[in-house]
Amino acid sequence: MIVCVAEKPSVGEYIARVLGANQRKNGYFEGNGYQVTWTFGHLCALLDPQEYTDQWKGWNLSSLPMIPARFSIKVSGDEGVHKQFNVIKSLIDQANEVINCGDAGQEGELIQRWVYQQAGCKCPVKRLWVSSLTEEAIREGFQTLKDQSEYQHLYEAGMMRAIGDWLLGMNATRAYTIRYARGTGKDRQVLSVGRVQTPTLALVVKRQAEIENFVPRTYWELKTSYRDTLFSAQIPVEEGEYAITSEEQGNALVDSIKDLPLTITSVEKKKGLEYAPKLYDLTSLQVDCNKKFSFSAEQTLQLIQSLYEKRVTTYPRVDTTYLSDDIYPKIPNTLAGIKDYYPAVAPLLGTKLPKSKKVFDNKKVTDHHAIIPTGMRPEGLTADEKKVYDQVALHFIAAFYPECEVSNTTVLAKAGEIDFKVTGREVLKPGWRAVFDDSSDSSDQSDPSDASDQSESSKSLPSFVKGESGPHIPQLKEKTTTPPKYYTEATLLRAMETAGKTVENDELREAMKENGIGRPSTRAAIIEKLYQRKYIVHQGKSIRATETGINLIHTIISPLLKSAELTGIWEKKLREIERGEYTAQQFLSELKEMTAGVVKDVKTNQAGMLCPVCRKGTIIRGNTRYGCSRWREGCTYSAPF
Repeated sequence: MIVCVAEKPSVGEYIARVLGANQRKNGYFEGNGYQVTWTFGHLCALLDPQEYTDQWKGWNLSSLPMIPARFSIKVSGDEGVHKQFNVIKSLIDQANEVINCGDAGQEGELIQRWVYQQAGCKCPVKRLWVSSLTEEAIREGFQTLKDQSEYQHLYEAGMMRAIGDWLLGMNATRAYTIRYARGTGKDRQVLSVGRVQTPTLALVVKRQAEIENFVPRTYWELKTSYRDTLFSAQIPVEEGEYAITSEEQGNALVDSIKDLPLTITSVEKKKGLEYAPKLYDLTSLQVDCNKKFSFSAEQTLQLIQSLYEKRVTTYPRVDTTYLSDDIYPKIPNTLAGIKDYYPAVAPLLGTKLPKSKKVFDNKKVTDHHAIIPTGMRPEGLTADEKKVYDQVALHFIAAFYPECEVSNTTVLAKAGEIDFKVTGREVLKPGWRAVFDDSSDSSDQSDPSDASDQSESSKSLPSFVKGESGPHIPQLKEKTTTPPKYYTEATLLRAMETAGKTVENDELREAMKENGIGRPSTRAAIIEKLYQRKYIVHQGKSIRATETGINLIHTIISPLLKSAELTGIWEKKLREIERGEYTAQQFLSELKEMTAGVVKDVKTNQAGMLCPVCRKGTIIRGNTRYGCSRWREGCTYSAPF
């Protein structure tokens, strides 16, 4: 008998139907030579510290760092989870072959492998790897099964991620809680520290501090109105400085040109192309849905996961915006499947579709391609699912439309010694923009990598002629510099993707993904965890750090735990393990060294810790010794450096 193990009951039921395993049993389906069962998410997990040794039952600095000689796993969950595991184990014990039908990604590979290990699987294991759950994709996947050994590096990367989270999370959380947390016993607040959550929180705290410490500056802008068009003065300045820093200076400039004519010195028109927005990876979909619908990252993930399980979109937990070449021949059928729902599909049917490198690039696709429709009829969707599906479908349709043709106009002028400039843009042929004309997606869909589009105004200009001149009306406008904006979930997701760097260019952002913190599939959960632990809160769409969150970041002394950049480097190594370019053993050695270093930092730095004598004051540093801040109240704690 061949045993198939799916990621969840609903997926298992559909795979069973495709395979003809139609007999319902207790925890599985059977038929046609197959038994199809399923897991419930993380069925197995690493042991808790106290399950390794009694020495780790209590929270004591002397027992840190906790580094098991060998990591072990257990079945983790309630009675129902254990019951389902026993079903899987009993089937595997009798199987001739097991087919891993789990989620086709790093986390899914780890979940399944741990279940097989805990079940003592001895028979051969094959891997089903599909990017959608349509019947066609599943049948094709079963015809191209691979041995699980081909996914060994993927499993090792997932295992190192889990071990890394355990080592740093368990040790740093205990160390900082023991050393710095208020209260005692059950009343002691746990200071939760994590490999990804802490640098993410640090991003929010840092941005908040920048805003709160921001000192506004006043400056002035000189503009002039000529033929109902507003020209801006072009006065050379040093980077980061402003041309007009006082009203007196500005008025003097106005006086110097107000009686002089404005002369047009150059009129330049350039035709340009605006490319369709990129297809979606998970992060960009979460970003857009937060901006347009105020969906949280977790909400968008749940919605796109539901669409995947309803077989109307492809695998969602992806970090690429490209398709592989083998998808190209399937595009006409996919478009035909959704033509009744989107009128914009009609002009594409029966035509030779373009195959742009901005859409198809094998080098930028690894395990899965970008999120696209499957071509299945999108019926029975909730209102929110429909919003997310529309985003995916419209971006997909637009990818096969012509570019938007525009005319960019730059007009230069001069009054006295001051140069002026105005720009404008005219859409000549809407191209792909027509796809969005009748949709709710009214945001600017242009490719941010097209710098010309970003700098041009969308307004049309009158017809200017070089050499013409005439009277104009100069005006001085007072301006004040503004602080950076608070993070929203959309901008925080982008910051996590680029390890805290502000990156507007799509191509550069794509290149930086390897150094992002967290994975597309886990970032939403990390943000949710920060909310749950009350380290951050919503204020409208803005994210604010709470006093608890701020205090935690200020307490943490290890730069490794707070630096998005350092954590991004770690993520890069995990991806290298996945590709077989770095060994799990090397990474594990580094993990142990990092963990020992974090614990040592806490042990050797007493300043700021809770006084171990009175448990009320904090340790302060004197000239030669540490003491308690409550020494005036009689606390006798004292220790040498």
